[in-house]
Order: sequence, then C-alpha cells, then structure tokens
Amino acid sequence: MFIDRARLVVRGGDGGRGVISFRREAHVPRGGPDGGDGGKGGDVVLRVDPQLGTLTDFRFTKEIDAEAGRPGSGRNSSGRSGADRVLRVPPGTLVIDRATGQTVADLTAPGEELIVARGGTGGKGNARFATSTRRAPRIAEDGGKGERREIDLELKLLADVGLAGLPNAGKSTLLAALTSAR
Repeated sequence: MFIDRARLVVRGGDGGRGVISFRREAHVPRGGPDGGDGGKGGDVVLRVDPQLGTLTDFRFTKEIDAEAGRPGSGRNSSGRSGADRVLRVPPGTLVIDRATGQTVADLTAPGEELIVARGGTGGKGNARFATSTRRAPRIAEDGGKGERREIDLELKLLADVGLAGLPNAGKSTLLAALTSAR
C-alpha cells in the first residue's frame, strides 16, 4: 500500500524539575543550598532519509512524544536531558501546520533536519535562588512544558516519464497500448 499523507500529533518532552537540597557534611553546619537544575526535554525532529520512498512508517503511529528531562539532584547535579525523537521521512516531504494551514518546510535534501516540537526547559534548583540576603532558599522551579503541535506530512511525487504532444495525436492510445492504463 502506498501512503503519501500522514497526520501526526508531536510533543516535545517536558523539562525536568529543579530540586531543593542542602549540603550535608560532617563538620559543616548549615552547608547551604546545593539543589541541581532539571534536564531539558527532548525535541521531535524530522530527518530526510533518501532510502525511504513512502510515509508508511506513520500509518499506525499518530502521536509521537520525545523523552522528558530528568529532575536535578543534590550536590548541584543537573538532571539528564531527554533524548530527541528523530523521525525519518522521504525526500520531497511537505510539513504543514494544521493550526494555521501554512507550509512549515519542504524537506528535500538528504540529511536535512527540522525541529517540529521543542522540548521544555529544565527547572532551576534552589542553588540558583541563593543571594547574599537569602542564603537558604526553599524554592525550586518545575520544568517547562514541551511544545505540542499537530502537523500533516505530504509526500510530493515526481513522474518518471511525461507525454507531450498536440491534441488528438494519440497520447492516450499510446499509453493504453504500452500499459494496462484505461
């Protein structure tokens, strides 16, 4: 079966949460804040693969999510960023935003990439909120939400052969004789 059109809902990963943590060590009373930041959420990326010819990979997959960022931890450790979700598409794919109806991109070159949904930013840990007057902040940020987008993918097809001629020259008759076209 040949699929030349696909509808997708793509979501970038949410950012990881910042953490509230305080340094605890022997012989160090009131060690101060050491909460790490959350990791960035993963992006959803379209990459052109010249080995593909159709959009059949998206026949049953309608919703695609990237990985969320991990929360931070103590000792100013940042959380791991979420992995990007890379979707392979054939050359000649049009990306259309369903909300606006506008063409976002025309992906033609092999290896060309387009980020269709960005991941959220990681939240800040309590070490980022420390100032000279606020030495032990008990606040941290949640990670930002990943971008959600509804897109259409359309595959533009180019003909291998074209017939040109004057009217009533027998183009349709020639085509019917050479193939099983009607």
